[in-house]
Amino acid sequence: MKQAGEVLRRIAFFGLDGMRGGKMRRLLDVNKSEIIRGITQEYQDRRLDQILTYVRENCEFYRDLPANESLTDFPVQNKGDFIEHYEGILSDKFRDERDKLTKLSTSGSTGTPFTVLADRDKMSHVYMNFMSVMELNGFRLGMKRGEFRAWIKGKNTISRWHSFKNNLLMIDISNMGDESVKAILDRIKRDRIQVLVAYSSAIQALCDYVERSGYDTSGWSVEMIFTMGEALPAGTREKAAELFGITPVLSYGNNENGFVAVSLGGSDLYTIDLYNYYVEILKLDSDEPAEEGELGRIVVTDFYNRAFPMIRYDTGDTGKIRKFKDEDGRLHACFTEIYGRRGSLLYNTKGEPLSIHVFMNVLLNFEGQIQQAKCIQTGEKEYTLEINALKLPIDEEKVVSAYRHYLGDDAVITVQYLEGRIPIQQSGKTMVCENRWKR
Repeated sequence: MKQAGEVLRRIAFFGLDGMRGGKMRRLLDVNKSEIIRGITQEYQDRRLDQILTYVRENCEFYRDLPANESLTDFPVQNKGDFIEHYEGILSDKFRDERDKLTKLSTSGSTGTPFTVLADRDKMSHVYMNFMSVMELNGFRLGMKRGEFRAWIKGKNTISRWHSFKNNLLMIDISNMGDESVKAILDRIKRDRIQVLVAYSSAIQALCDYVERSGYDTSGWSVEMIFTMGEALPAGTREKAAELFGITPVLSYGNNENGFVAVSLGGSDLYTIDLYNYYVEILKLDSDEPAEEGELGRIVVTDFYNRAFPMIRYDTGDTGKIRKFKDEDGRLHACFTEIYGRRGSLLYNTKGEPLSIHVFMNVLLNFEGQIQQAKCIQTGEKEYTLEINALKLPIDEEKVVSAYRHYLGDDAVITVQYLEGRIPIQQSGKTMVCENRWKR
């Protein structure tokens, strides 16, 4: 149901944009259209040529590289590499204007803290990229949304004006115990929040509490659940649809670039935004392209950030991709699965990588017994299973057997019981697996 505040904000936004020439409206319409229709080969080639020419002419780091005519001539770089070469990558055109640039920062909770500087045009693309992936799933600009994070005063909190202007409420998930979860559910109902923007682990916690407690969500104003970060397992997505009457939207992206891919129409595939990005999947152990359907590293080239161009950015995440052309020759691509960060990528005893879905789905078999669990790989065949049980004793043999089904019959699994919850990281994520084994 439309709310007055939503309608007024939408009128104000597009009215002001119209007075300025309507750039944001045009950008929004084009971005949405290109996500759905795909892009032309000419557009992709032109955008790649433009950004590669730009960096060779304006960025010391790229200018000093040997022959770099095509994308594959450019090095693949992770956060640490970009930090090491920061000043050389910063564009000469913006070097003396860095105080006027927008800072896009990551918390570093699952890796290296990192801040990217973005120019005004890039930020326009960031805003409309977000609106595009939201509106394609039923969002209306101006809707009241609650953003779930571990909000830290002085670090990542937003001002009252920003909150009012964007109709955005901060939902703190630093503590996700039962009392805190109930308070969050009460606030969602009381404040008539229309959209929940949350990491998948937070949605899992809400589902778990509602199912265990019988909490009444009737009378909610929620029309959309938009999940970020770690992949939402199919079982939890189905549970959320059953409990809340809404199928959560799946998305993939990062703070440095924006949203790279999103599910459409309830699909479990992630449609990639080829309008803003060129996406590669490279092998886990080399910079060679992975075969289609092969698990590999997600590497992103951003078409639009001229202040701090990001060419072949190894995001630290892993996944599988499918690319195709439609009957009109337009290019499409989707992630068929997101496995998560390399640091969270676990291997079975045969050395085969396992999807994060494995560890999320295992827990669905023990609802009412286990509140949280985290599987840690410590060796080639050694694993530690940290368990936060709802009540003791649990059927430990059955739990270990469920994990061993995926890890391998010869997996050595040590169980440790936690007195409290597995900590929520600053980003708002709760890790269900971690690799501490150096292969």
